[in-house]
Amino acid sequence: MAALLQLAGVNVQFAGLQALSNVDLSARGGEIKALIGPNGAGKTTLFNAISGYVPIAAGSISLNGSAIHGLAPHAIAARGVRRTFQNGGLFPELTGLENVLAGLHARIDASFAGILFGTRASRAAERDAVARARRLLDGLGVSHLADVQVNTMSGGQQRTIEIVRAVAAEPPLLLLDEPAVGLAPPVRAQLVELIRRLAGETGIAVLLIEHAIDLVMAAADVIAVFNGGAKIAEGPPAAIRTDPAVLEAYLGHA
Repeated sequence: MAALLQLAGVNVQFAGLQALSNVDLSARGGEIKALIGPNGAGKTTLFNAISGYVPIAAGSISLNGSAIHGLAPHAIAARGVRRTFQNGGLFPELTGLENVLAGLHARIDASFAGILFGTRASRAAERDAVARARRLLDGLGVSHLADVQVNTMSGGQQRTIEIVRAVAAEPPLLLLDEPAVGLAPPVRAQLVELIRRLAGETGIAVLLIEHAIDLVMAAADVIAVFNGGAKIAEGPPAAIRTDPAVLEAYLGHA
């Protein structure tokens, strides 16, 4: 299967600092690829480059064979790249359902004028969007959170709603930035199941940044290891677990 996402020779610089150095990386539909490495290794910078928040100094980034580097974040999102952030990005005063509907806005087949004046077509589109949002919540086991205000949810519940919102528009590529931070081990296990279901049932490609190694080993099909802005290893979890370069860079011993 051809790669959905392809990075070739990507470099990112910040005032002379080489944040990413000659990075090659790919992602395929239905695949979960985890990015690991010590703090400052370049993982979040890579996400920022893919999603258009930082420019690349050299190399290329393509999605479905079309270059996306140099595009604004909203244009890259419109191409089908969705991202969650380490500190979350939900609307706290809205309900779970309303937050998911916000993720569906690009798929709602209604004009601004139709929404403004409440035309029959816009009302039908709104009903369809609500039905779809409820199906997504139900399919991921959180239908009971549909009418719950986000700022009253637990951290794990909020993470789940954020992921549901991210996949609501059926993006081909999902970037998850430390989704397990602050979660208890039982909730992490639920998160692993959720991520694997998303990739397996929807066929989306998932890139995952995570420091919780137990989650990475359980969820990822492939692991890419970064250190000092460079990719130093890539392979299945069993191979990465025993790679001497990885042990030295990530765990501090070989």
